[in-house]
Amino acid sequence: MNKIIIAGIGPGSAGDITPAVAEALRNADVVVGYKPYFQYVRQFLREECRCVDTGMKREMDRARQALELAEAGNTVVVISSGDAGIYGMAPLMYELCAQTESDVELSVLPGISAFQKAASLLGAPIGHDLCTISLSDLMTPWEVIENRIRAAALGDFVTAVYNPKSHERYWQLYRLRELFLKEGRSLQTPVGIVRQAGREGQAVSVCTLGELNPEEVDMFTVLIIGNSQSYVDVQGHFITPRGYQAKYGQETESRNEGSSVGQQIMMESFRTIEGELRQKSLPLGHKWALLHAIHTTADFEMEDLLLSDENAVERIYDKIKAGTLTTIVTDVTMVVSGIRKGALSRLGVEAKCYLADPRVAEMAKNLNITRTQAGIRLAVEEHPDALFAFGNAPTALMELSDLIRKGKAHPAGIIAAPVGFVHVRESKHGVKPFTDIPKLIVDGRKGGSNLAATLCNAILCFDDAEQLRPGRDL
Repeated sequence: MNKIIIAGIGPGSAGDITPAVAEALRNADVVVGYKPYFQYVRQFLREECRCVDTGMKREMDRARQALELAEAGNTVVVISSGDAGIYGMAPLMYELCAQTESDVELSVLPGISAFQKAASLLGAPIGHDLCTISLSDLMTPWEVIENRIRAAALGDFVTAVYNPKSHERYWQLYRLRELFLKEGRSLQTPVGIVRQAGREGQAVSVCTLGELNPEEVDMFTVLIIGNSQSYVDVQGHFITPRGYQAKYGQETESRNEGSSVGQQIMMESFRTIEGELRQKSLPLGHKWALLHAIHTTADFEMEDLLLSDENAVERIYDKIKAGTLTTIVTDVTMVVSGIRKGALSRLGVEAKCYLADPRVAEMAKNLNITRTQAGIRLAVEEHPDALFAFGNAPTALMELSDLIRKGKAHPAGIIAAPVGFVHVRESKHGVKPFTDIPKLIVDGRKGGSNLAATLCNAILCFDDAEQLRPGRDL
């Protein structure tokens, strides 16, 4: 019978060979394949079965031999690792039969692909739309490969990368990482690295796109790069949600159980902002605050204007988590309005402004000071160790500086973002010398209640920064 079965034998272990492929191998008169693959299938072959093996890069010779043997009346099985239709022999066999007008009957038996095996070892990283890209340019021009990389990054596809590196192909994976980051993929995107999947010497690890070191990858490695929703759970499983939690209204506070539509939009915005930053390597806390500032203002000048003390966000957040910081005091009520109530409730923090306190108007009148100054004086009497956030009034910020110098205020942190033209710059310069107090400062004339509020939110949700998943409390 003139018949060729093109069979995917899986990644290498006998347990990953499908029953249909095993049956085809047992019934084969001849098996044709790349020489190293025979070690994985010999146990299924009859003694009289003939094995025709060829070396690397001999695919066309292999296909011609298989066709000749089938035309001579043999049942031929052509083997490919993984799935025969994915970078395998199936397309070539069909092309050759069409070209030669052969009447040999062709059929394909699918196999477990390398990226599927790798995915199963990592957890569940391919739960949503995905693509595969080979970095080998032996048969595909690099310009075409690069366009496909850009498309995968822009389309937010989970991406499996084949042939990532060889002795001659040493720079392509560096370029892929560069393109993914340039097109907005987060530095925190999970990357699964699986070497010799399903074979002896199997090794599995997970890193981030920012941490990915191409020098640790070789030609026996398959990489899986997550999409914007992918994450690594506390057990180390790499997961890409399908979206069931969000669709059926089963979201929880956990970042591992899906995201609301509003949060998804915010995450996409943050990825876009991160991709357009001039500075790609920033301390996590500062970058987190900066992303919030730009997201709120759409002003990339914040990259130059936002100043933060070393680990300022982290230091303030640690006080909140430790329960020693329970109050945020603001200069105006608009700042309080912009601080997320869900985050405050979740962390047991109160945000308050003293402007509506009846004592403020009287104090301001009697002392001939602004109402915001009076509000800060009252706040310091009751909450000297609060986080103080300013988005409007430079006189209030200057008042706090004076109280600090007098030893009456001991803020857990300061957010200095008053806006305007009179004493605004000077008020911000006035807090810079307090080096023992962690501060976030929007330098110059720019600022505003919205900025002060969003910087508060950045601090309150800092535990979402590493995963780049803002908006949990929307």
